[in-house]
Amino acid sequence: MGNIELWSPVILAPMAGVTNAPFRRLCRECGEAGLAPAASEALATTRKGVDAPAGLYVSEMITSRALVERTPETMRMIEPDPTERVRSVQLYGVHPQTMAQAATMLCEEDLVDHIDMNFGCPVPKVTRKGGGAALPWKADLFAEIVQRVVAAAKPYQIPVTVKMRTGIDPDHLTFKRAALDAQEAGVDAVALHARTAAQHYSGKAHWDQIAELVELLDIPVLGNGDIFSAEDALSMQAHTNCAGVVVGRGAQGRPWLFTDLVAAFSGLEKRALPTLREVAAMIERHGELMVAEFYGDELRAMREMRKHVGWYLRGFAIGGPQRYALNLVSTREELHERLQALDLDQPYPAAALGPRGRAGSEKVPHLPAGWLDSPYLDEDGAKLLQGAELDSSGG
Repeated sequence: MGNIELWSPVILAPMAGVTNAPFRRLCRECGEAGLAPAASEALATTRKGVDAPAGLYVSEMITSRALVERTPETMRMIEPDPTERVRSVQLYGVHPQTMAQAATMLCEEDLVDHIDMNFGCPVPKVTRKGGGAALPWKADLFAEIVQRVVAAAKPYQIPVTVKMRTGIDPDHLTFKRAALDAQEAGVDAVALHARTAAQHYSGKAHWDQIAELVELLDIPVLGNGDIFSAEDALSMQAHTNCAGVVVGRGAQGRPWLFTDLVAAFSGLEKRALPTLREVAAMIERHGELMVAEFYGDELRAMREMRKHVGWYLRGFAIGGPQRYALNLVSTREELHERLQALDLDQPYPAAALGPRGRAGSEKVPHLPAGWLDSPYLDEDGAKLLQGAELDSSGG
């Protein structure tokens, strides 16, 4: 993928509030545990910024304007894990110039080894401003953004990819035209979440559409949607002939899924089924990294850990009062004590396997007024975008 060599065709999808540096490290380390013996022995000789032995692990979505304005929260979010092998950042934005400025900044200041662009987020606060999954409908705007970011990154030999959905709804599909425009602009790969914005995460991902894109493009196509196990990943690749898989919700509370994925693509049958004692140890390490290497604020880190703890403990036999107490932890000491009070001699439960995350139901996408009237951006549409990036929260 450009100058990056993915030894394993596996990518952790960017997820807001989830794929920060500590979580990425845990997923990557688990992925490396699934490497074949020869690849595992070669880890010490990898070329930083180029070799991705266990795949790519992408940052949270970074707002381009917030990055250009160097808001403190955003600058903290793009700080890589010190052990990160390939620094992968996902940019979000609706203004070509700002996106290009953000890409230039990342490259000039040596803050990145790979840039991904977000054209797939279905969240209303993003789509109602014309961003995320809504943006590819405006063909000219989409093409200009991609062209400018690729041009900004090219002098530094930084690979650029795009992640998109199939369209806004079944009547407004955009993935084929957008993918061709992205390929013409010079991107190194296209990742397709095979759902529309209207679907959010409901129903089934339409893997046939990934296969259509594979046939259409000359560059690698990465498949995303409904991968909750190594077997799902292998099935997607067999069904679509995609070059690699992108995994999001399936990894929530389950970084060891990357052990399974990497092992499966290495032809190994190794699968990780940790006991509750091993899961508790992973939770504590996650909490330690959140405090020491990311937030530096124990209370904030523990508040962020609460959702992860719920995901980690899914399916285990844990009483309601114990779960409630874990959802109130404020210190690492409390986290340790409440985890150690559990019956830790439990094997990995079957109930913890399968789909994760809230699927919800299909929804009418929130879009700017008149957005669907034309697939091209007019003067009124341009005005609608003026406030799209004023929220400089960093994600």
